[in-house]
Amino acid sequence: MILHIPGVLTRDEVADFRARLLAAEWVDGRATAGPQSALVKANLQLSVAAPEAAALGGEILDRLGRHQAFIAAALPARVVPPLFNRYEAGMGFGDHIDNAIRFDVSGGRRYRTDLSATLFLSDPDDYDGGELRIEDGVGHRSVKLPAGDLALYPATTVHHVTPVTRGVRLASFFWVQSMVRAPDQRQVLRDLDRGVIDIRGALGDDHPAVVRLTGVYHNLLRQWAEA
Repeated sequence: MILHIPGVLTRDEVADFRARLLAAEWVDGRATAGPQSALVKANLQLSVAAPEAAALGGEILDRLGRHQAFIAAALPARVVPPLFNRYEAGMGFGDHIDNAIRFDVSGGRRYRTDLSATLFLSDPDDYDGGELRIEDGVGHRSVKLPAGDLALYPATTVHHVTPVTRGVRLASFFWVQSMVRAPDQRQVLRDLDRGVIDIRGALGDDHPAVVRLTGVYHNLLRQWAEA
C-alpha cells in the first residue's frame, strides 16, 4: 500500500530546509547506489559527510518521532538516517528495487528496509516531471506531493523517478525497519488503530468497547512485533 502522510514538515520548516539545501554542496547520486541502481540513477545527492545532512536528517527524525500518522503506519523500530537528493532538468532514476539491507557508516548499524519513504521538499508547481512512480500490482501509481508531505511505500516494490524537464526537485529519502515485518499485519494494525480512534471520539476514552479494542490492538502488536 502506498500511503500519503501529510504535514511532516510545516511550510516554514520546508522553506528553512530548502534554503539550507540550496546552499549546500552536492555530489553524484550514484555514490550510494547499489550496482544495479547505479546503472539507471542520474541525480545529485547531499554527501553523507556534509554537516547539513546530519543536521537536517536529525530534524526529520525528530518530527517523525512525534508524528502519530507515521508511527501508526510504519510502526518503526529503526529509521535509516535520512538522505537528500536533487533532480535538475534531464535527471531521473530508472526502475529499481531498494536494497534489502542498508548500512549506516556513521552509526555502524545495519537496517532491514521494510518501507521506503520520500519526503517532498519542492512543491509540484516548482518542477515538471519528477514523479515518483511505484508499481502497486496492477500498474504504476504516480506520486507528486506537496512540500512537507511524505510518501511511504513497501521497499519491495519496483519504482522510479521520471525525468525532470523544468525546475529543481528536492527531497529527502530514507528507509524504515518496522517492528512488524509483514505488510498485511501492519495494515491490520493500522486499520484497527484508526477504528479505535473513531470509536473513542464517539464514545469517550473510558467506554468499555474502547478499552477492549485497545487491548486487542496491543495484544496483536505483542504477538507480531519484533522487539
